[in-house]
Amino acid sequence: MQTKISYLSDLKFNLETWRRELRFHFNEMDTFEEKLEEIAGREFGKRATIPLENFQNRIMIEKAAISKLMHRCKNKLNNIHTADYNENIDGRLRTEQHTLKDDMRTYIKMHYELKEEMMQYFLEWL
Repeated sequence: MQTKISYLSDLKFNLETWRRELRFHFNEMDTFEEKLEEIAGREFGKRATIPLENFQNRIMIEKAAISKLMHRCKNKLNNIHTADYNENIDGRLRTEQHTLKDDMRTYIKMHYELKEEMMQYFLEWL
């Protein structure tokens, strides 16, 4: 049982860390939206607005993905709070955690690719 409590504590730590990171990324997307609006207000022409609209769409998609991941983390935390301490460690919680872990890795990779592209765009247009 002590092993189970330790495992759940580690799992809870991971989930809480991911939630903090996701909140940070969500706020960061708000900041990037503001910068895009600043560029849009300068009326640079199509060469600037086509990528700008693409970034705005990608930000909306990313914010939706963040919301879904946050919801999944919250559900997993609720599962931890209601966990059966007699359940096998290799059971439901570990399996559910693994897919979320993979999804977080994929999301973070995509986030930093988007961020890098936007930072390059900002260097050109700000």
